[in-house]
Order: sequence, then structure tokens, then C-alpha cells
Amino acid sequence: MFTGIIEEIGLIRSVRQGAKSSQITIGAAKVMEDMKVGDSICTNGVCLTVTSFTVDSFVVDVMPETIRRSGFSALKTGSRVNLERALRLMDRLGGHLVSGHIDGTGKVSRKWEEDNAVWFTFTTEPKLLRYIVDKGSVALDGISLTVTSADNHSFSVSTIPHTRDVTTLMDTVRGDILNIECDIIAKYIEKLHSPGGQGSKIDLDFLAKNNFL
Repeated sequence: MFTGIIEEIGLIRSVRQGAKSSQITIGAAKVMEDMKVGDSICTNGVCLTVTSFTVDSFVVDVMPETIRRSGFSALKTGSRVNLERALRLMDRLGGHLVSGHIDGTGKVSRKWEEDNAVWFTFTTEPKLLRYIVDKGSVALDGISLTVTSADNHSFSVSTIPHTRDVTTLMDTVRGDILNIECDIIAKYIEKLHSPGGQGSKIDLDFLAKNNFL
């Protein structure tokens, strides 16, 4: 589990392409502290497992399913990526709960400045937009951001200078693809209260029975 608070920007040193998968070597510094084989590193929003490492880089394997669902097919030597180590129980949760299991991708449709803020608008599929709500949380390339507006076609976020300084967001231009992870809580609630789910119908009778009224 992660928080969406990026620790550093890593640099892709090599990409070894397989038939449908890839093996990536990433240069880093901060996330190398106390690293072990098997550690999880959120890389542009995707939870990847360290298979080997040196003093200043680590290697991960990327499965075909990850490549299909993400923008990883566009990564190449020299690409910059957002990195975050897994959450420890004693850490502050400065962003929101991020699993590193992305739901899909979105495209930058607009980018503009307003005083000290830079705004971004993204288009994505309706099946993702249903979980993206005004003032809710969304992870874009692993960055925890607050949604400023959302409709049936797109959503927008506004970024502070610190976020732009420590992430790759400012690298993006119109048409670029970013990985999206929707708020996991929304997905669980939908599952529990959908036909065939295990939840109870919430109505006035339910609230009264459970002493909420």
C-alpha cells in the first residue's frame, strides 16, 4: 500500500523488451535506502517488485497485463518516473490509500497556469470516471491529487508548486498518457451494494434498525 506522496524521480536506465513483457532498470537514490529483493516500489503509479539491485539502481519485471493497462509501453531509456516506497504503519498518510494496481489510463487534454497553480484536465473512459468525483482523490502516475471537477467526459486537478517540483507532472504535455488509479474505497462500496454483492441495502429501515435514527 502507498500514499501517493512521491519520494523521488527515478531515471529509466534500460528497458529489455520481451514478447509481451519487459524488464526495467531504474536509477534512484532515496528509495534505495534499506532496499531488499522483494520490496514493492510504486513506479508511475504501478506497484512493482524489486528482483535485484545495486547501490544506485534496481530491476523490476513488468507483466503483460501491466503493459496493457498502463502507459509503460512508452517508457524508454532516459524516461523519468515517479517513485514511492511502500507505506509503513508508523508513517503519516499524507495523501490517500493507493494500492499501486491501476485501473487504466487518461490523456492530458488541457494544461494551463493560474497564478501559482498549474491546472490539468484529463479525458478517460466512463468506467473510470464513475469513481472520480469532485473533491475526491485520484492517483495519476502514482501522485495523490484532489479532483477539482469531474463530469461524464473528463476531470481536472490543480497542482501546487511543491507537487510540480518533486514529480514528473510538469514533463507532461497535451496528448500524453498517464496511469490512473481510482479511489479503492469507492470500488469496494460499489461492489458491496451492487446486485450479487454481500452488503445490505441502506434505507430508512436499515438506519433505524442499527440505531442511526
